[in-house]
Amino acid sequence: MHLVCDGLGNPLTAILTPGQQHESTVCTELLANVRVQTSAVGGRPHSRPKLVVADRGYDASAFRRYLRRRGIRCVIPEKRVPLGKRRRRRGRPPTFCEATYRRRNVVERLVGWIKEHRRIATRFEKLASSFMAMVKLSFVRRYLRMLERFSGST
Repeated sequence: MHLVCDGLGNPLTAILTPGQQHESTVCTELLANVRVQTSAVGGRPHSRPKLVVADRGYDASAFRRYLRRRGIRCVIPEKRVPLGKRRRRRGRPPTFCEATYRRRNVVERLVGWIKEHRRIATRFEKLASSFMAMVKLSFVRRYLRMLERFSGST
């Protein structure tokens, strides 16, 4: 399962893939699924974030090119490859900001929170559609909890 969340840890979308499928194969699909409504008066939802922070699994030149073409900044550390197997990249190495990368823990905390639901952590559901329904139900619980906090503070 691959997740996208905002900077506050609110889930935006998820995709379920087989365990052996690499993360970089679904990263463009993940970003294409995200639609964020910015105003209450309608208008087109935003589908292009300003910044993508991802782990080493998403370090693929095709994904970096996709982000660059769409004008999206990214903070993705380079994969650790032994010196003998390293291929030379053309151009300058990608920039990496450690301070920004530390914010990626928001995604890890979201995954931990989702896996607190026993049904999701142990994968009770046999069908992928049933499993994704449970994941989306946990998303709804997360948003309801956020709304409770918001309404309780005013």
